[in-house]
Amino acid sequence: MRRLSVWIAFIGVLAFGVAAVAQAPEPIVGTWKLDVAKSTYEPGPAPKSATVVVEAAGKGFKVAVDAVGADGAAIKWGFTNLEDGKDFPITGNAAYDTGMTIRTSPREGTNTYKKAGKVLVTAKTSVSADGKTLTVTSTGTDPKGQTMNNVAVYTRQ
Repeated sequence: MRRLSVWIAFIGVLAFGVAAVAQAPEPIVGTWKLDVAKSTYEPGPAPKSATVVVEAAGKGFKVAVDAVGADGAAIKWGFTNLEDGKDFPITGNAAYDTGMTIRTSPREGTNTYKKAGKVLVTAKTSVSADGKTLTVTSTGTDPKGQTMNNVAVYTRQ
């Protein structure tokens, strides 16, 4: 269950599933490191560390997560959002099996994450105007049925 906090922290990176306008850089593409001190995890605990790498992949994005959970366990998972308006598979994550992204602006988006067809978490993602900070605000229910409210803050590397 402690790994869920780490997974929630990264799910928002899917929020930017729309293809880039010609020659316009995508704000979400890059390497992001979790700033644990600026983040909040309720009910917690927070992960010890996390790095997320986001790459352009056709009309979507490939995301690779490398983290250390609060319990010291290594956490590695990833996905590719094919940007076809349908649920996409999430691999290596026991909490969710599919996700879906709606982009609300070039720097913001909303994601829903499901297990067996049931929506468990909604994550709102925002890249700052200067492109240096990624904030993921996640609300929903963890696998234990507890209400969760996480705000994960990342810095561009």
